[in-house]
Amino acid sequence: MKRFVTIVVVAGAALLIFLMLGPFYVVQEGQQAIILQFGRIVNSKTTAGLALKAPLIDQVVRFPKKIISWDGEPTEVPTQERQFIFVDTTARWRIADPELFYQSVADQAGAQTRLDAVIDSAVKEVISNNRLHEAVRNSDVINTIQRRNVYQVESGTPGSETQDVGSTILGETYTETEYAQIEKGRDELSNEMLLRAKATAPIYGIELIDVIIRQIRYSDDLTESVYSRMITERQQIAQAFRSDGEGLKQEWLGNRERERLEIISEAERKAKVIRGQADAQAAAIYADAYGTDPEFYAFFKAIESYRTLLPNFRKTLSTDAEFFDYLYSQR
Repeated sequence: MKRFVTIVVVAGAALLIFLMLGPFYVVQEGQQAIILQFGRIVNSKTTAGLALKAPLIDQVVRFPKKIISWDGEPTEVPTQERQFIFVDTTARWRIADPELFYQSVADQAGAQTRLDAVIDSAVKEVISNNRLHEAVRNSDVINTIQRRNVYQVESGTPGSETQDVGSTILGETYTETEYAQIEKGRDELSNEMLLRAKATAPIYGIELIDVIIRQIRYSDDLTESVYSRMITERQQIAQAFRSDGEGLKQEWLGNRERERLEIISEAERKAKVIRGQADAQAAAIYADAYGTDPEFYAFFKAIESYRTLLPNFRKTLSTDAEFFDYLYSQR
């Protein structure tokens, strides 16, 4: 019995010591690991879970299994137009082969350094082989005609039953600028960079997922001329809008002048009709009065003429004219 107890105690103590030395290791979700034995890779584990290793001999080196982002410094690249631009790119990658990754770059810092060289080389090669607008734009949508509808509020006659307020399209402003046609575009250049970088990345145990042009910036000596050209283009578009606006203004003024002349013409026509009707009524009254007593009518008209004309007479050579009949008539 004593011998059995001794064996059990020794076995328990050995097991406790073995456990204290750490024979197990855990690989978390999103991780992968390699096992080193005196600096030499003896095993790797790419799935999460509990695993066994030799205590004191094996060393566990863990790497992320998730997607990792890469952000490099802006690279100065010449274009086919012999203009230097700064291209800022970003990329996503992951560790595809942990054993090869450890052997070639050792850790993430080494991977970042290798990716700097690989991606920068691909960026320079692709950008320098294409024209500048291919990297700036992704489509030819900028070449479509831009139009702007011009609205004006119109109202009916104030106080009328049909008075209404609304908006009516009076015209459209067109501005058109022709830009260079896109053959590849920004996305296609990014794909070319990815393909070129992918050809080199696997030797480091790295899988590149994508390479994207994040920003393009002109060099300092080119920025001023680019801004000047942009200002000129904006001024041309603004002038097109001003010209169309001036044309609409003249059209509106012409419509207002035409309406004014139509109103005046209609008013004058109505006034002449009223005057004609009044003259006709007056003539009828005069005719009626003349028909009642023609002699008195002639006498009355003569007196009115004397009141009007005689104050302006300066000299009378003869009074034999019929005009003076009532003035010198004894009756």
